[in-house]
Amino acid sequence: MTYSLECPVTGYKETDVVTMAHGSGGESMQKLISEMFAKAFPDLQAEDDAATFDVSGPGQFATSIDSFVVDPIFFKGGNIASLSVHGTVNDLAMKGAMPLYLNVAFILEEGLPLRRLKLLVLLLARAAKKAGIKIVTGDTKVVPKGKGDGIYIITSGIGVVFCEKSLTPGPKKVSVGDKIIVSGDIGRHGMSIMSAREGFDPLRSDSAPLNEMVKSLYDRDINPKCMRDATRGGVAAVLNEIARVKKVHIRIDEEKVPVDEEIKGLAEILGYDLLHVANEGRFVLFVKPEDAEKTVKILQTFKGGEQAAIIGEVVKEHKTGSVTAETLLGTEKPILMPAGEILPRIC
Repeated sequence: MTYSLECPVTGYKETDVVTMAHGSGGESMQKLISEMFAKAFPDLQAEDDAATFDVSGPGQFATSIDSFVVDPIFFKGGNIASLSVHGTVNDLAMKGAMPLYLNVAFILEEGLPLRRLKLLVLLLARAAKKAGIKIVTGDTKVVPKGKGDGIYIITSGIGVVFCEKSLTPGPKKVSVGDKIIVSGDIGRHGMSIMSAREGFDPLRSDSAPLNEMVKSLYDRDINPKCMRDATRGGVAAVLNEIARVKKVHIRIDEEKVPVDEEIKGLAEILGYDLLHVANEGRFVLFVKPEDAEKTVKILQTFKGGEQAAIIGEVVKEHKTGSVTAETLLGTEKPILMPAGEILPRIC
């Protein structure tokens, strides 16, 4: 399956592939760094193993690291390279931080076509530029053929928190009465990957950077109590993690959770509960009741946020550390933490 990626790749033939020499630290590796990575990442401090930088801001520093092993590496709406940027940028944004600098490491399998690698490098550079984050350091390792599944990417990021230290979001800030909001329709990334694997008409992933969406909340005097991007394990995992940390009961309204009908249809065919399916451009946030409607209206002005909605609240009833949902039939059912392997190699 191929998509129009609008990143012209020059300088390599179809027969040029990654070899073990590209990971040896010698001439082949240096040529790869200078001719591919350094040209694609203009802020890369390639002459050293560490980077220096200046930062300023009202709050703390934030940092995050993540690894990406998605299969397939190209999917509708994204690829492993853009996903590796979005994943780390979004982790920083969930702490209320503006991403500034990114470190990137590539684990390459011997035999990977260099044209494909260069395409992914260009796509990663494009995603970083769009998210407003600079790539400053990197690393490359090569593993023998059959040991690496093509390519793995590891990214770590540094950012500055928008708000004062006392307002930094986190699960322990959540309290009874807080409203729970999801920033858009759920389950898109997981179903995009599954549609590609299973041969269905490809569905578009929601993979996207969330930092500007989050910044807009702070710019409008909204200080979320807690934010989490709903990646592996989906919305269900996020809600259960927060309920357990804070020892509260969370109740959502199943009917209010935004779901695209096409996404819902594929999930029903394959037997997946969309509350457990991964997202890569959606987040869950907890806000004070008086801020809820304003928050939704702000989120709805962004692409991908058109279906942002209040889906529940933190309540007093029932056993603490639990999550339940009011169903369409008026009953209440438990929303459990996902168990086992839900969707392998999805991010």
